[in-house]
Amino acid sequence: MEAALAVAAFAAQCALVLSVAPQAAEPDDGAYRASIVAITEGRFLTLSAAQAGTLARRLGDNPAAPPNQWVELTNGRYISEKDPGYPFLAAPFEKLGIIRLAPLFYGLLACLGLFIGARRWLGRFGGQAAVGLYCSSGAALAFAWRDYMPTYTDASLVAAGSGLLLWSLLATEARSRRRNWAGLAGFVALELATFARYTNIVILGCAVVVAVVARRPRAARVPFRTLCWWLASVAVFGAGVATFDDLVYGGPLTTGYQPGEVTFALGAIGSNLRLMPAHLLQAMPMLVLGLIAPAWIVVRWLMLRRAGGRAGAAARRDLSVGAALAASWFAIWGLYSAYTWTTDPTSVTVQVVRFYVPAMGAIALLGAWLVTRIPRARWAALTSAAVVVGMFGLGVWSFHAMYAAFGIRVAGPDECVASEGGEASLRATGFATSSASVEREERLRYVPRLATLRAPRLGPVCLRDLNRRRPGAHNPTLRGASRVRAPRSGGRVRR
Repeated sequence: MEAALAVAAFAAQCALVLSVAPQAAEPDDGAYRASIVAITEGRFLTLSAAQAGTLARRLGDNPAAPPNQWVELTNGRYISEKDPGYPFLAAPFEKLGIIRLAPLFYGLLACLGLFIGARRWLGRFGGQAAVGLYCSSGAALAFAWRDYMPTYTDASLVAAGSGLLLWSLLATEARSRRRNWAGLAGFVALELATFARYTNIVILGCAVVVAVVARRPRAARVPFRTLCWWLASVAVFGAGVATFDDLVYGGPLTTGYQPGEVTFALGAIGSNLRLMPAHLLQAMPMLVLGLIAPAWIVVRWLMLRRAGGRAGAAARRDLSVGAALAASWFAIWGLYSAYTWTTDPTSVTVQVVRFYVPAMGAIALLGAWLVTRIPRARWAALTSAAVVVGMFGLGVWSFHAMYAAFGIRVAGPDECVASEGGEASLRATGFATSSASVEREERLRYVPRLATLRAPRLGPVCLRDLNRRRPGAHNPTLRGASRVRAPRSGGRVRR
């Protein structure tokens, strides 16, 4: 029954996502799409100027220049400024013409990892609760719907890796070989998530610390040989990424972003603490459960710390697991609390919460603890099912509300209308008819138009490149739109 309920939660997520016509909400989608298509054509790293221009014209993504948010390297070749991992993960799906299933496939891996880890930690109905909370999140629905964006994929790889590592650390009675392979798979998932978004390295670092601490007596008793395998995997990954960056970008610590384009500062923390909570609560309603759980775990441990038997052991184990999950959660959120770009009060939720989404797996696991531990055992199934159903209702509302605030109507496949007519087309479809339509249209004049695309064997894909920010603001939906570095002659390429 528990597995069936978890499958039903994932199936509900898939049905909700696939029932909505695919759209690209920002130029970021187009930048990733160009990279993915280039890989399917055998160009795995960089493109010449002619190849990049041809690709942009064929995709209708900034036809007069290289694709949006691509940059010119010092050798005169072009590549997306985005972190490079996701195009390699999504290219097989694009090649098969099933790109819509790419985020959902990695979501399935997340569900498997969360189910295995939560069931081992929380017992019966823990897996169902963790999967249900993860799939019902408004952020999960919003970004699983974006075929060419890596947000849901890297978050799902983090969740899958966290669940597998949790199982391998707690399953002390299992054979060493099984724990070794499960933990290694968990680290590989975290490494892939880091390749897709480099800032996920803080979560990978937390996993390394937890694995090392687990070598201590009376902890999870991870065999030394197993720990060596896990750490060797991380070392090989780090060396591989450094080599890749050196070959492509010109330095082991260099990325496609120009210096000073992505900045973190302690002065941004105060503004983010004022602005982000409302965005995060709208996108992830389960956040309330995730915040209550660590406090309750600590209180329960204080009450039972001197107790013996199963109750005392369970309280101590919950404290250790809760601390590890909270560490990975607050590591990524703490990093982005200093991100300067999210301090703009004109941002809408869907623009800024994507940086915080990698913590969804840890939040779901902590929320599952609260859902399954608080009620009596005989009510755990009913309570977790009721909570998941309620979270799905909030998640669907959040999904539609986030994109409505961004000026995008989330519609069914038969309602999708392409936006190839500029402001007139937007006005005709009702996307620029609010009380602030005059200001809105003035802002839209500065955003490059993306033509209607037709994905292979998937029918029309409507790309609405909308932006609610002032032109020139530090905005990743505007920054690098058809960005190329200045040619050596000193002039700038016309956008």
